[in-house]
Amino acid sequence: MHSLGESVPVENSRLSGFFKLSVTERRKLVQKLSGITQEHVDALADNGELSDEAADRMIENVIGTMSLPVGIATNFVVDGKHYLIPFCLEESSVVAAASNMAKRCLQHGGFHSQNDGPLMIGQLQILDVPDVEEALSQLNQSRDQIIALCNSLPSTMIKLGGGCKRIETRVIESLSGPMLILHIIVDCRDAMGANAVNTMAELIAPEVERLTKGRVHLKILSNLAAHRLARIEATFTPEELSNDGSFENGQEVITGIIEAHHFAVADPFRATTHNKGVMNAISSVGVACGQDWRAIEAGCHAWCAHANNRYTSMTDWQVNEQGNLVGSIETPMAVGIVGGASKVHPTAKANLAILGVNSANELASIMCAAGLAQNLGALRALATNGIQAGHMKLHARNMAVSAGAIGDEVEIVASRLQAHSGPKTQTTVKVILEQLRSE
Repeated sequence: MHSLGESVPVENSRLSGFFKLSVTERRKLVQKLSGITQEHVDALADNGELSDEAADRMIENVIGTMSLPVGIATNFVVDGKHYLIPFCLEESSVVAAASNMAKRCLQHGGFHSQNDGPLMIGQLQILDVPDVEEALSQLNQSRDQIIALCNSLPSTMIKLGGGCKRIETRVIESLSGPMLILHIIVDCRDAMGANAVNTMAELIAPEVERLTKGRVHLKILSNLAAHRLARIEATFTPEELSNDGSFENGQEVITGIIEAHHFAVADPFRATTHNKGVMNAISSVGVACGQDWRAIEAGCHAWCAHANNRYTSMTDWQVNEQGNLVGSIETPMAVGIVGGASKVHPTAKANLAILGVNSANELASIMCAAGLAQNLGALRALATNGIQAGHMKLHARNMAVSAGAIGDEVEIVASRLQAHSGPKTQTTVKVILEQLRSE
C-alpha cells in the first residue's frame, strides 16, 4: 500500500472486462493493481464524501456537497509506464472513448511526452511611469536584486530548487494608456504555484515602484502558463484504427479523421466543439485529482489562440510516410501534487494515489495524453458511425432513469432503445417504458 507521493507502478492498464464488474469489484481490482490504502478505497466509496465541516473550510456560504461519478480510463501507457486514470464527470462515453483510443497506439509504445519545466508567470502592472525607457533600464539593471527579493521568502519550494528564476518586461498599449508590465518567472516545482507567485509579486511591488517611479496596480499570477507547456505525441497504425483490423479500412478511417481535423483547424465554430472534447478528458482528470481545472481550461484555450494568432484546434493530426496517424498536443498544464484540494479532499488524494505520480510534470503528461485520446475518440466516431451511435449506446441508461425507470426496468428500456430504428429521443424512451409496464 502507498500514500500520495510514493509511486507503485501499475503493471498493466489493459483491464479486459473491467466494465462488466460491479462498482465494488472495480474498486477492489484498482486497489490490488495500484496499491492504494483502504482509506483511499473508503474515500472512493460512499463514506468518502466531504463532511459539512470540511466543505465549509473550502468555500464560503456552504449548504452541502454534490457528487459526480469517478470512472477509471484503462489502456494508457505514457512514457513506457502503465496508468489507470481517474476521470470525474457526468457525461457518458468519455471514459470509454478515451480508453478505447489509448489501446490503439500501443504498437508504437503509447504516448510520449516532452514537457517544459514547472514555470509560472506573475504579473505586475506598473502605471503612471514618468519615463518608460528609464524604468525599463532600472528594472533590467536590478534584475538580480528583484529575483533575490522574490526568493527571500521562507519557502519549501525555494529550498527544493524552485523560486524566481528570471524577470521579463513588456510595454503594452491599453484603453488606459501605455502600461509597463513586469513578469516574474517562477519555478513552482510540484505545486501549481498560485499562492507562491502572488506572494512574491506583492512582496516586490514597493521596490518595483521605487525603481520605476510608477504605481504598481495589479499583482497577480497569469493562468496563461506559456513557459509551462506539456507536449504529448502518439502514433496510430491503420490496423489499430480500423473497424475490421485491415490496413485498407484503417486508411479510410484515417482519411476521415484528417478531414474532420482540418475542419476544426479552419473554423472556430467547429474548433470550439473539437476542443471541448479535448477538455472533456483534461478537465475530468483535473477535477478527479483536485486541480484548478478552471485555470487549466482558461490556459489551454488562451494558448491555442495566442500561439496560432486565432482560435483553432488544440491538437494536431498528420499522416506520416508510413501511412500512420500521428497526433500531438502542446498546451499549458499548470498542475500540482502538493497543496490545494489535492491535499484536502479525500477522494482527490485517493485518485492521485491510483495514478501513482511522483511529480507535477508526470501528472501534466497524463492529463495531456488523456486529452489527445479523447479528441481522437470523437474524431474517429464522427468520421465513421457518427458521434451519436457510441454516445447513445452509453447514454441510454441515463435516459431510461430520467424517464422514471427503476430496478430491472433500466436495462430493459436501454436495450429496447438501442434496438429502436427511429430517433432515440426522451419521448421514445417514455413510450418504451409505458409499453414495458403495460406488459
